[in-house]
Amino acid sequence: MSFVDLIYGKHQIISVVGMGKNAGKTVVLNKIIEEAYDRYISLGLTSIGRDGEREDLVTKTDKPVIHVMEGTIVATAQDILLNSDARLEILEVTNYRTTLGPVVICRVRENGLVELAGPGNNDEIREVAKKMLIYGADIVVVDGAINRKTSASPGVTEATILATGAVVNRSMDRVIEETAYQIELFGLEAVKEQTLRDFAQEVITEGCVGIVDQGGEYRKLPLKTALSAGRIIGSALTENSRYLIFSGSLVKKTVDELIAVTPYYKDVKFVVQDGTKIFIPREDWMRFKKRGLRIETLEPLHVLAVSINPYAPQGYEFPPLEFLRKMKNALGLPVMDVMLEGDDFHDELYG
Repeated sequence: MSFVDLIYGKHQIISVVGMGKNAGKTVVLNKIIEEAYDRYISLGLTSIGRDGEREDLVTKTDKPVIHVMEGTIVATAQDILLNSDARLEILEVTNYRTTLGPVVICRVRENGLVELAGPGNNDEIREVAKKMLIYGADIVVVDGAINRKTSASPGVTEATILATGAVVNRSMDRVIEETAYQIELFGLEAVKEQTLRDFAQEVITEGCVGIVDQGGEYRKLPLKTALSAGRIIGSALTENSRYLIFSGSLVKKTVDELIAVTPYYKDVKFVVQDGTKIFIPREDWMRFKKRGLRIETLEPLHVLAVSINPYAPQGYEFPPLEFLRKMKNALGLPVMDVMLEGDDFHDELYG
């Protein structure tokens, strides 16, 4: 089973998201490019923003580059094109601006290296992806920038590949736990009742906080953000409250403040747009769940597969086959180490 096998014919726009620097996200992207080229599948490539500088300021190493094949469609910032040694045909100069100039959509006419620096927000990423499909891409892959998992949002892409690895933590078990936690957040249960979904979307669009009481009473709190407003939100809950809707991010501090002022949070389901909006450390998440916290989303996120990198730039590593086996057993999803090859890898992955 390859990455392209998981994507082609099932999804048109997917993302690759890394759990940290050097988690192997770019290696996955290059593997997808290679697989698609071998099967005559046309790819579209872009990124959400730009993932920092050419040199990693932490590890002092050159970052991996994207090697694109003839026929690939690329969307990147105008100034970045000067750094490319691939021969490119400009298809469209879009109205989407970046600090490096407008986003330009090109077709690769001769294989080479490119750097991706796409639009910086979800709406523009979605529109650029649609344009690349119109220009002939069979699949569009969005390179999710570091610490910006929003490209995994179902409002932008249909599914995601999550890249994780030793760089997340020196403990193999801890890396597996953190990866499983991220997948748990991505797959939180969706709100089902349509009237509630409509109200929640309205709250999220307006950027406020909403409360739904038993019997269908809908209220909006005049708050521009839930950050540092946990006590205010908690004080607005009553014994009749059933849903609490957050328009932005849900963070540990907000939950701590909220549960400190009211016992009614146990009777309420929290609602966020999707799992990328939750920024709560795993230990606190487990603590909140034990205290009765329940969260639903408007849109669950579909994780197609997990890619693992057993090597960390800090100089330590995990035994590759052991890491692969344990991650597979823990997740119940396709797990791949694209650097492993041969019979041992095949037996471990499919045996």
